[in-house]
Amino acid sequence: MGVVLSCRTPGGAPWRAHLRARAGQLQRALGLDGCELSVTLVDDAAMRVLNRTYRGVDRTTDVLAFPLHEEADGGEARGVCARDGLAARLAGGVPAARLLGDVVISIDTAAAQARACHERLAARLDALLIHGVLHLLGYDHEVSTAEARRMARRARTLRTVLADEPSAVRRRGVRTRQAARSRIAR
Repeated sequence: MGVVLSCRTPGGAPWRAHLRARAGQLQRALGLDGCELSVTLVDDAAMRVLNRTYRGVDRTTDVLAFPLHEEADGGEARGVCARDGLAARLAGGVPAARLLGDVVISIDTAAAQARACHERLAARLDALLIHGVLHLLGYDHEVSTAEARRMARRARTLRTVLADEPSAVRRRGVRTRQAARSRIAR
């Protein structure tokens, strides 16, 4: 099934390949490569509308997650109990249950956060993607301090996994440097 990536803002266009590659790496790391994950890049104005509509908070935010799977009782899969078996159920479940959900990232807020923290935008986007995917799997830092710690530990583990994999941005940069060296050698 894979990753469906859409970009609804010109500022996000350069990051499409990076996020598509990273989302696929996360799916493989979590054993969810048979599931479909949707990632959408938006600007702050669109994110504010989504945040107001779905969370009742009238301001922009960095990332929102919309799970597309439900528990057997029809409720949303949330919290520790939902998370424990969710990956296994999604990976081996019926086709309808293989839709993981949507992660929406504001490229404007991500860029501002990256500047404020003196980090690369690619690293910030990785962190937001991980955060959103963990929410889709039922992790919720707003439930309790203990759950926030569990989510933070899992996010650190996944950042390490992504750090071991080249990003599309780094791969593209390597190709560019190799091509430049090739032209210079001629």
